[in-house]
Amino acid sequence: GERPGDGAALRALPIRYRDVDKHRDIFRQGDRVRESCIVLSGMVARYKLAGDGRRQILSFHFPGDMPDLQSLNLPYMDHSLTAVSPVRLGLISHDDLKPAIDRYAGVRDAVLRRTLVDCSIIREWMVNLGRRSALERMAWALTRVYLRAEAVGMASRNRCPLPYRQQDLADALGLSLVHTNKTLAKIRDRQLATWRESELVVHDIDALAELGLVDLSGPMTRPLI
Repeated sequence: GERPGDGAALRALPIRYRDVDKHRDIFRQGDRVRESCIVLSGMVARYKLAGDGRRQILSFHFPGDMPDLQSLNLPYMDHSLTAVSPVRLGLISHDDLKPAIDRYAGVRDAVLRRTLVDCSIIREWMVNLGRRSALERMAWALTRVYLRAEAVGMASRNRCPLPYRQQDLADALGLSLVHTNKTLAKIRDRQLATWRESELVVHDIDALAELGLVDLSGPMTRPLI
């Protein structure tokens, strides 16, 4: 739990605000980053490029996430971060954040926990790409996006924003654009979920989760943050 002064220390850290247009990179692989960002609004994606320029999205991030904490200890970023919708970020200088981590146990625990959550997300992503069929991958991804949006108050009446391009989903799930379109059509035809005009409508979350091999009764169902 938070110790006396920990929350005040975090709130007292100087924050610089930055607005990023959709489809613009926040930082790129190889950049030296001296600030850690908090997603305040919008959605961002972490990705890497193959040697021939093909993109693999590694995770999507929502308001409240801090997706670049690795920059605290890595001299250069080994991946890129991009805005998939208009985004507002809060940026905290490492020169301010590092002393707070050293001084306040609550700050240190919060940063460690978020870093471990990032590792958990990557493990899930690896299983999804390596062991699920295209249809299962899509159902898993839509289930996870909806649950994450619900957890941060962005879902209502079985609807949530989904401002991705179909190419974003293709890059996240390791599918061609044509295969992505066909797989989305299968999800729609089964009346599990519909995605149009940057909005996801989930018609049957239980059936969608079952198709995506997501155990809704399990301890890892709800997002950790």
